[in-house]
Amino acid sequence: MLTKKQHELLMFIHERIKETGVSPSFDEMKEALDLASKSGIHRLITALEERGFIRRLAHRARALEVTKLPDAAAPGGRAFKPQVVQGGGRPIAAEPANDTRELSLMGKIAAGTPIAAIEHETARYPVPEAMLGSGEHYLLEIEGDSMIEAGILNGDLVIIKSSDTATSGDIVVALVEGEEATLKRLRKKGASIALEPANRNYETRIFGPDQVEVQGKLVGLIRRYH
Repeated sequence: MLTKKQHELLMFIHERIKETGVSPSFDEMKEALDLASKSGIHRLITALEERGFIRRLAHRARALEVTKLPDAAAPGGRAFKPQVVQGGGRPIAAEPANDTRELSLMGKIAAGTPIAAIEHETARYPVPEAMLGSGEHYLLEIEGDSMIEAGILNGDLVIIKSSDTATSGDIVVALVEGEEATLKRLRKKGASIALEPANRNYETRIFGPDQVEVQGKLVGLIRRYH
């Protein structure tokens, strides 16, 4: 799973190389993605390289090569179909019951100091359809205690509806400066965005509108008791 900006940059590089045979410059990438500085492009390229989507070629200027594309963007590519492994070890296509839907657990997200952005599926869990509704959803495991006054505890699984917009007051998955993900209540204050904890021991953080990307909204919570 790529972030919106990572996907935009990957496709921009791919199309430019297809058209000209040369990867775009950092200035061209910055302008295409409407970023304020080239440091954001550096972070996005590093993230794409770590995930195996691009490769830097040594001893060449503008030396980027696209090594793969997301399934949905690849010519003739097939959409990803999750699998479930049964007791015998043989994978079968996931076919949840009518009243449940299997959602991907995409790792941990901080309800505290932001941690690295979440990108990879680590497990799948059935979730009642009544908790979901339309649209794409996924799960994240909470790490930290900054949302405890909203009833969100360390170790909880939160159900997130994919969305790049939110209303002031929504609890959202926010990607900070393209590389850190956190779960906070979003407040819009003029041109600024505040990420507000639900724990009096933490401070609200204020960002410019180009520093925060909404990646989803909280719609439910699953608590496991051990």
